[in-house]
Amino acid sequence: MDEEKKAKRLKELSDLEYRVTQEDATEPPFKNRYYKNSEPGIYVDIVSHKPLFSSLDQYDAGCGWPSFTKPIESNEITEAFDERFGMRRTEVRSKTADSHLGHVFTDGPKDQGGLRYCINSAAMRFIPFQDLEKAGYGEYQKLFKRT
Repeated sequence: MDEEKKAKRLKELSDLEYRVTQEDATEPPFKNRYYKNSEPGIYVDIVSHKPLFSSLDQYDAGCGWPSFTKPIESNEITEAFDERFGMRRTEVRSKTADSHLGHVFTDGPKDQGGLRYCINSAAMRFIPFQDLEKAGYGEYQKLFKRT
């Protein structure tokens, strides 16, 4: 991502969005904007605007944060071992902007691969299905078409 563009976008973030994406913070559970979202659409990185997750892969894991079984574009997600706070976890970051997103765990639905991407709402922006084309994400409308 172009450094000038990234710097401009970072200035547009709220304090919480900045702390989560740039300082690896975690937002409070159960009190974040997408935890209970059930609207169809996609989630994009709040810094790079690259697609990350689809509401079709979102489920209520009971953990207090939006949870997904898989990313839309696996090449936009990077993983790293994380031992902060005395825990052994796998951190999830966006590749393009290097934004901290959350963590991935192996306690997800077994019939959907067994992964749980536990992601901070503050690291994402939700694009509702009806706005995908207008927002420049029209190619993702096909995810929601029934065959």
